[in-house]
Amino acid sequence: MNSHRANGARQMDMLSGTLADKILMFAIPLAASSILQQLFNSVDVAVVGHFASDPAAATAAVGCNGPVINLIINLFVGASVGANVVISNHIGAGDGERANRAVHSAMTLAVLSGFLLLVIGLIVSRPILTAMHTPDAVLGYAVDYLRIYFIGMPFIMVYNFGAAVLRSIGDTKRPLICLVISGILNAILNMILVIAFHLDVEGVAIATVISNVVSSTLVVIFLIREKSEVHLDLRRLSISRQDLDRILRIGIPAGLQSMVFSLSNVIIQSVLNGFGTSAVAGSAVAINYENFSYFIISGFTQAAVTFTSQNYGARNEERCRRIFRICMTFSVAFTACLSWIFILGRGFFASFFTSDPEVMRYAMARMICILSLNALSSSYEVGGAVLRGIGYSMTPALLTIFGTCVFRLFWAYVITPLHPQFEVLLSVYPISWVITGSAVLIAYFILRKRAFQKRGA
Repeated sequence: MNSHRANGARQMDMLSGTLADKILMFAIPLAASSILQQLFNSVDVAVVGHFASDPAAATAAVGCNGPVINLIINLFVGASVGANVVISNHIGAGDGERANRAVHSAMTLAVLSGFLLLVIGLIVSRPILTAMHTPDAVLGYAVDYLRIYFIGMPFIMVYNFGAAVLRSIGDTKRPLICLVISGILNAILNMILVIAFHLDVEGVAIATVISNVVSSTLVVIFLIREKSEVHLDLRRLSISRQDLDRILRIGIPAGLQSMVFSLSNVIIQSVLNGFGTSAVAGSAVAINYENFSYFIISGFTQAAVTFTSQNYGARNEERCRRIFRICMTFSVAFTACLSWIFILGRGFFASFFTSDPEVMRYAMARMICILSLNALSSSYEVGGAVLRGIGYSMTPALLTIFGTCVFRLFWAYVITPLHPQFEVLLSVYPISWVITGSAVLIAYFILRKRAFQKRGA
């Protein structure tokens, strides 16, 4: 008997029945979870933008840290993608015992990587921000925020890996519950620490750390109480060499891809910092809405990798093909709709974070440039996710390195100096999406048939 059919009402049957409705049920709560996670940072930006003693500098300090944080943590967050794929493969193959062993390996890796990132973050905060040419008026605030933020890194890793484990059985609702509770707490603490205690940037960072402690604690409780093959027993925390190898073989390329994106964004941010504090602050405002739209893509990306992993484990090629088509269609359509809502109401949405006219001008310019074509990101995100689900993780990573990091380096240091304008710098994003997306989709269509021939499907 396949163990995935025997466990828990919360567990989704990804191997039979309709697909579109199940993908929506999986992806929408996941997108909402990611949006809530982004709201941690968005609330930080909004509160300091209106109530800090120096709103523009504080807004820029919180906002410019996003690329730095992602650069440092994404390699390990990528490993959580590997955990999702490995556990989902075992479930699809009906091997509950191996799935449970992989769960304990993944959660142990989460704790170890979290403490490693804490140490790294405390050491490199100031050197990285200085190397990015962060304006002097912003640097002190930014370093303070980043160092406090990294104190909560073990909890961030535990939440991300725990949520990935729950996603492997199709459960995206309980991670959402975790973030609803911690997000409300984060907003309340922001108001108290910034408005009442005048802690400014330090206050929003402390609030974020506390909220991350809460979300990680809740996800661990859910896993301990889970009755299926992803049940967590803290006494069994250990790392299986076999599971670790498979998790890292898939997760490290995924993490490298995310790091390359983050590195390219750090490069763009360092050039953007040269346009001054108002440009940095305006960009920080617009990035919030870019992230909201991107998380729609991320939801369907995670659906693609999880559904594909299970069905690849069950050797169902036709179902894997349908998963790709459905996830790509939904991702493009929903992302385009949300992005254009933000563009059409850009003045209204920017006003949530700032009342400074110059900051708003930069924010609205960035929203038009980036959000108008943001749905193109679906091409390489969903395509890369399906490739990982069928065992090809390094291919999309290498294609992304060329399509993003290499090209964006060229654009930032060759094209932008020739035309030193804010909009010229930002136009690198849609151009790189087209290049990377085309390459990943071509790879997907070539490698898909080869993967199933290798499995003997």
